[in-house]
Amino acid sequence: MLKSTGVVRKTDELGRVVIPIELRRNMDIRYKDPLEIYTSGEYIILQKYQPACIFCGEAGEIINYQGKNICKKCLVELASDSNVVCIGRAVSF
Repeated sequence: MLKSTGVVRKTDELGRVVIPIELRRNMDIRYKDPLEIYTSGEYIILQKYQPACIFCGEAGEIINYQGKNICKKCLVELASDSNVVCIGRAVSF
C-alpha cells in the first residue's frame, strides 16, 4: 500500500527529482545506489535495486558470472548438467 510522505518536489529541466535525505536514510539509499523504476497505472515507483538470478529470480546468494547474476541453487544445477560447459573459473559463495 502506498503511503504519502507529504513531500512534494518539482522536476528540473532534465526531469530529475531529488529524494529528500530523510527518505534516503529511512530506506537505506546511499550515494550511487542503483534504483529500479516501475510504473503502475498513474504511479511511478522507485525501489532499491537488488540483483536477482536470471533463471529463477531469487535475490539471495547471488554471484556475477560473465556479466550474469546467478544464484547458488541454479549454478549447482547448471554445473550438474552434462550439456553445460563452464569456462575454468572458480566460484564460491
